[in-house]
Amino acid sequence: MKVLVTGADGQLGRELVAFLHGGGHDVVGTNQRSLDVTDRGAVLQAVAGLRPDAVIHAAAWTAVDACEADPDLAFRVNALAVRHVAEASRRFGAHLCHVSTDYVFDGTKVAPYVEWDVPNPQSVYGRSKLGGERELDRSSTLVRTSWVCGRHGANMVKTILRLAGERDELTFVDDQRGCPTFAADLAAKIVELAIDRRPGLFHVTNQGPVSWFEFAREVLASAGLDPGRVKPISTGELTPPRPAPRPANSVLDNAALRLSGLSLLPDHREPLDQLVDQLRQG
Repeated sequence: MKVLVTGADGQLGRELVAFLHGGGHDVVGTNQRSLDVTDRGAVLQAVAGLRPDAVIHAAAWTAVDACEADPDLAFRVNALAVRHVAEASRRFGAHLCHVSTDYVFDGTKVAPYVEWDVPNPQSVYGRSKLGGERELDRSSTLVRTSWVCGRHGANMVKTILRLAGERDELTFVDDQRGCPTFAADLAAKIVELAIDRRPGLFHVTNQGPVSWFEFAREVLASAGLDPGRVKPISTGELTPPRPAPRPANSVLDNAALRLSGLSLLPDHREPLDQLVDQLRQG
């Protein structure tokens, strides 16, 4: 299949391109410089010229706190751009798979969120991503994920390892819980859903919910360092406080995958050990 991947220079986009190439697909990856997804004419022209069988829309503005300061840009990139990509995909017969986030929920539910729970985003980022979700038609694939990390780009695993090399003691919040998701695993499942042209909403995360405090301890342990160096704090104790509110419960139940008989991603501790080894080897 011929597949267009937007945001191909991001941590997920790079894994998507690599996985598609490895599967023998014809892949075209674009970034902000080669395709401005907020430009309707440019998007229509690109899809008309390429005529892909599928479009995986991974481009987004994910700077959660920066979105608070510029809502117009957040909605232009995370919502309006999806409208353009969805229109182009419909017009030229491509199946669209769009990537969204746990931030569409307010985090107040005690149990994990299933695909049929009602979103209630509390941040500009979350509201803009929900806006993007609403631009899709029923035949598209929508994948929500959380706490993404991997070999490429900035992410929490790299941050924790860097801080461990700079400080004797690390502090991480113990009142925000979610499922760390590894970009390579996520990319493989997104490609599976896109190639199969599966319609509808799917939560896709690695298994095993943890707090950021617990996850930081796991990262240090995986690196052969003392996890006792990580101390818990509450979100309210963060200095300075973060501009954008974070959902206290970001755990996504992969119910649609499970009920459809599709395989779930492995426990996050398996790819964590692999990633830490890769990062420490340079």
